[in-house]
Amino acid sequence: MELREENIKVVETFLNCLKNKDLSGAPVSEDLYFVEPIMGEGKGAEALNAFISGFFPALSDVRILQHIAEGDCVATRWEVDGIFGTIDVFELFRIQDGKIVEFRAYYDPRPILG
Repeated sequence: MELREENIKVVETFLNCLKNKDLSGAPVSEDLYFVEPIMGEGKGAEALNAFISGFFPALSDVRILQHIAEGDCVATRWEVDGIFGTIDVFELFRIQDGKIVEFRAYYDPRPILG
């Protein structure tokens, strides 16, 4: 499998963990760095787990719409359904050695924040 396909598989595994509401198998680095509209900047797999697991009761589905991959980066358009309706997400992931080491998520947080 070529690097592009491997990196897309890493992202799909991560998003499927969200869909299944269980991050225990998420391929993220322990020193993950992330930026997302509600939390802002975060560092570490534990911080990500604490943030996301709080949203699990509100989530009902995750759908991947498109990947664009080049080098160690994968840009993914996906949707999440939940009590807030459907939210469109664009996320840029950076992957090293089969793990997500950084991501930046872009979405409108207003439906979640009320």
